[in-house]
Amino acid sequence: MLTAAADEFAEHGLDASVADIARRAGVGKGTVFRHFPTKDDLIAAIVLDRVEDLRTVGERLLTADDPGAALLEFLIAAGHQRQQRDLSFLMAAGELKPEVKQAQAALFQAIEDLVARARTAGAVRTDVTGTDVFLLMCAPNYVSGYVPDAPPDLWRRYLAIIFDGLRPEGAHTLPQPAPTL
Repeated sequence: MLTAAADEFAEHGLDASVADIARRAGVGKGTVFRHFPTKDDLIAAIVLDRVEDLRTVGERLLTADDPGAALLEFLIAAGHQRQQRDLSFLMAAGELKPEVKQAQAALFQAIEDLVARARTAGAVRTDVTGTDVFLLMCAPNYVSGYVPDAPPDLWRRYLAIIFDGLRPEGAHTLPQPAPTL
């Protein structure tokens, strides 16, 4: 059901109907509502699933030998997940449930820790923050989405450009301080 719902939301946005989600999942509407009493519960389950997957990858990479390579591997994993279906609008959809907020906080912490390790190792600029990296995670797929008939992994090109911009070589002072989430 989660896969069907994620696909339906990716194609039709938050206005996707539970009936269409149920049809896609091959179940009745009642089955969806028995598992997810509201559409918000269904959205929360999808977001939680995606956030937990990325958090697990991020935490695993915290023990990698090469912090710069670990950060890049994390961004590639995030790109693969986003390539499967662009659900970025779900992260900002309505009020997040407490368990989603908790998982999101754990993901943010894993990203912050990956960036701190990469900074300490000299793999990324000293002025790059976890928030910067979190906000840039969407960019490769977002940009490649504007190219008609783009090859499926065009996002990798833009991720490489972004990652090169994170490196300290040739860096200039950033014009604004990093935002906080």
